[in-house]
Amino acid sequence: MKAYYHLPGLFEFYDLYSAFLPLYRSHRDWFYDWCEIGSVYGAPADCLWGGGRVGFGGEKPERAAALMREYGISARLTFSNSLLGEEHLSDRRCNALCAMFEHNGPAPSGVIVTSDLLLDYIRREYPGFYFVSSTTKVLTGFDRLREELDRPEFSFVVPDFRLNRAFDRLKALTDAQKRKVEFLCNECCWFGCPDRKACYENVSRKNLGEDCEDHICVSSQAEMGYRFSDAMKNPGFIGPDDIRGIYLPSGFSHFKIEGRSLGSAMILEFLLYYMTRPECQLKVREEIYLSSTLDLF
Repeated sequence: MKAYYHLPGLFEFYDLYSAFLPLYRSHRDWFYDWCEIGSVYGAPADCLWGGGRVGFGGEKPERAAALMREYGISARLTFSNSLLGEEHLSDRRCNALCAMFEHNGPAPSGVIVTSDLLLDYIRREYPGFYFVSSTTKVLTGFDRLREELDRPEFSFVVPDFRLNRAFDRLKALTDAQKRKVEFLCNECCWFGCPDRKACYENVSRKNLGEDCEDHICVSSQAEMGYRFSDAMKNPGFIGPDDIRGIYLPSGFSHFKIEGRSLGSAMILEFLLYYMTRPECQLKVREEIYLSSTLDLF
């Protein structure tokens, strides 16, 4: 059984993936043989249907689509805005993205959604996509997670990271349900945060162009920003040893890496940590750092 990683930055980290994917293809022995890239997800800047993070992906959609097509990797559009109305469904830019990515080569494309209104619209207008239930739904209740897993519309469901280690209940899921679970591995958010849903709704409002105040995080470490070393201390953190030793033997094979709002250097560290054999990590770093087309900092 293999692990499939769903990586951040379809539009945000095009240059990094343009340098990394050729290495991944030509030096496959540098990387763990028990894992594969399941998809790369993201949304362009100023994307009305976007959610989860305020989009800043500046790459041209045509280039992002071509890169995923060249390497046979599933592209996922992150359309997880939770506050959409009927009036937003006709947005020309988002519809153009759907038309471009719906049939993008050998790997099917997906859409990450929160809004059932948008889900129904895209299913009707662009039936070639598969669908992912977004972690922005904040599914912290296990019964609610099970209900979501049983919805036939979704190929994958990303539960809230605070369910990552509910092992007794996770192992009791059916095989069909387990195949649909996609764990968020490297969340740095405060484990006891009561405002996660409100935070995501604030992002949705901003993507709709509303003039609203920033959400104020109540975590004592909020001002420090994302630090991978802190994420590793999170009770919901999942590392590669956990994946191989616990999750794969239990029937789970899909794992999401967050990081669309971070820099390329941090994403590279994720690729090294989760996918690259320790003895080959320096080789990958050298190849990436010496790329004349890539500015990691």
